[in-house]
Amino acid sequence: MLILVTGALALTAWWAQRSKVAVMLVFVIAPVLLTIFWWPHSTEGTASAGWFPIVKQYSALAGSLCLVALQYFKKLRYQYWYLVIPPAILAINIIEAVIRDFQCAGIDGVDPSQGMVTWGGPWNYMNGIAGILNLLAISGWIGIFVAKNKSKAIVWGDLTIWWIIAYDLWNFAYVYNCLADRAWYSGVALLASCTIPALFKWGRGAWIQYRAYTLTLWSAVVLTFPHFMHDSVFAHRSAHNPTALMLISALSLIVNIAVFGYHVYRIVKYRRNPLTQEVYSDTPQYVEMVRDFASDTDKIRIASRLGKTPLELGYVDDKTYRPAASASVGR
Repeated sequence: MLILVTGALALTAWWAQRSKVAVMLVFVIAPVLLTIFWWPHSTEGTASAGWFPIVKQYSALAGSLCLVALQYFKKLRYQYWYLVIPPAILAINIIEAVIRDFQCAGIDGVDPSQGMVTWGGPWNYMNGIAGILNLLAISGWIGIFVAKNKSKAIVWGDLTIWWIIAYDLWNFAYVYNCLADRAWYSGVALLASCTIPALFKWGRGAWIQYRAYTLTLWSAVVLTFPHFMHDSVFAHRSAHNPTALMLISALSLIVNIAVFGYHVYRIVKYRRNPLTQEVYSDTPQYVEMVRDFASDTDKIRIASRLGKTPLELGYVDDKTYRPAASASVGR
């Protein structure tokens, strides 16, 4: 079932990335109908009751629709105020979970708000700090662009594979700490469904889109079928092992300290402003993404923020490229 859930989430996200019909069905029609007829009473008496699942669903849905708009409304791609929305929603989701981690530190036994067994401890504080560091390492949203191929993928190069790994460790630790019996699906399956595509060329750089779409889909599944993870034949139970809780949160904190430290190092050494520039746009991985997916206009825009031309950064191979062309495109 873990493999089935992971595959279904990833494939549906892949379909929604490429199809307006899928977007309408998954992110508009289904949520409206479920909001009216099912979600108001579907979680009563289950561990999915309470404010957090509802907030998570609508914040994830808002993030997904924000990215959909970037795909289909070209003017938004070059508006700084709009490009701030994806990192803002990502940050809000992280903050929600960090607050919940700190809150759960004081719970020993049954959580009165959800009826789920939760064991609080120092691991909650450790992972909460890891989440804050992960949030502070978000940068380069001004460099978000839409792939020029048929996928129309939303590419955000500054969310490097190391940042993604740090995020996954933090997020899994959060689920294991605060929603332990959901860690198999809401942790492993959900994170795998957006991280695995990012490891392949066709999904490289598009982690934010897969993350938003799969999180929206899974949050809807949790609200619609709350018994699936709790008392069905496929339910999974945590061992509630303090050693495991401590080790997972410790690993999350260590990796996030390392990623944040390297992030600060690049900001200081290369004098990058994470609010107005990409921190990693000159790295080999970023260069490859831009070469493969960015339009000529986007290549010029990204290079201009470093005071370079696309040819100087390796974004293009054409020896006849004329640097003066960058003057016609705003930063």
